Amino acid sequence: MNAHADLAGLEVGYDVPALPGMDVADIQTPCLILDLDALERNIRKMGDYARAHGMRHRAHGKMHKSVDVLKLQERLGGAVGVCCQKVSEAEVFVRGGIKDVLVSNQVRDPAKIDRLARLPRLGSRIIVCVDDVANVADLSAAAVRHDTTIECFVEIDCGAGRCGVRTTQEVLEIARAIDAAPGLKFTGLQAYQGAMQHMDSYDDRKAKLDAAIAQVTEAVDALKAAGLEPELVSGGGTGSYYFESNSGVYNELQCGSYAFMDADYGRIHDQDGQRIDQGEWENALFILTSVMSHAKPTLAVVDAGLKAQSVDSGLPFIYGRDDVKYIKCSDEHGVVEDPQGVLAINEKLRLVPGHCDPTCNVHDWYVGIRGDKVETLWPVSARGKLY
Repeated sequence: MNAHADLAGLEVGYDVPALPGMDVADIQTPCLILDLDALERNIRKMGDYARAHGMRHRAHGKMHKSVDVLKLQERLGGAVGVCCQKVSEAEVFVRGGIKDVLVSNQVRDPAKIDRLARLPRLGSRIIVCVDDVANVADLSAAAVRHDTTIECFVEIDCGAGRCGVRTTQEVLEIARAIDAAPGLKFTGLQAYQGAMQHMDSYDDRKAKLDAAIAQVTEAVDALKAAGLEPELVSGGGTGSYYFESNSGVYNELQCGSYAFMDADYGRIHDQDGQRIDQGEWENALFILTSVMSHAKPTLAVVDAGLKAQSVDSGLPFIYGRDDVKYIKCSDEHGVVEDPQGVLAINEKLRLVPGHCDPTCNVHDWYVGIRGDKVETLWPVSARGKLY
């Protein structure tokens, strides 16, 4: 049983998809299940890697949106805290007891800035990203108003083409403004190259990171010369962490999907040309789904359609099966190609989602299983926290 969800009196099917002690065969579908053994191995492996390379690992909470999973990452993998993308996510993790929280995004709305500035009162370190000197005064005013300290990363656009500044001069200008502002602390750099994370080729990913590392190194050298040496240089994802950790300039990783692994990440190749879900990481997250129709001899219909998953990165694949294939979906239906007619009504299948992050955001619960038994239920704590 977990400390974050009171399951007393909850009814399977109406309130929750399962309860601890149940057989996996009796779980109500569609729902998210976590293979706890695989999850724990993934978490320990990343923790061991980070420690061996002298890196902090700040696990990315936007992937799982779960206080329970994050605490497991802290306990088993030595994670130092969490990355969030929204203030509302940060609020959930702070209130859940996480003590080191980075909003790895810009916060510009006055009401959101005010909420952000209150969070250090709850005992957590709060860091936010800045890519515009005009944002500094607003953050400072809120921190002073609430008598708190907001730490700041200057965000560098090192190839993702999203937020962040592109020149060292802009980095220096913003860092100096933060350093001079009451209630703020210049803590370092956000330098996450997101555009290359899902490139199939290891060499292609390396080339993109080599350019990013050169850009970040130039910025760090300039900051040091200006007397503003960054405490943290943060970045790195599941598709690139080995590059940042061997760069000599980064000291904090922000990996997320490694813990669960999805179909889109799983297909990229490691240095030896092998899929990373066949050697580097294990599939730990699945959409459990049931066959509900087999009216057509070679097609089965399951109960996990669009409302149970995100297909922005492609369709899920059926784990552990090569005789059947998930081929299309609509709101409430998933169509499975079953050429030999082997699937039975109510048979359960495990789907590996195309993209874990938005898939997790449409579910209320993780059903943690070990072997053929349900061990725990964890709420998707920050589900729907988008503001």
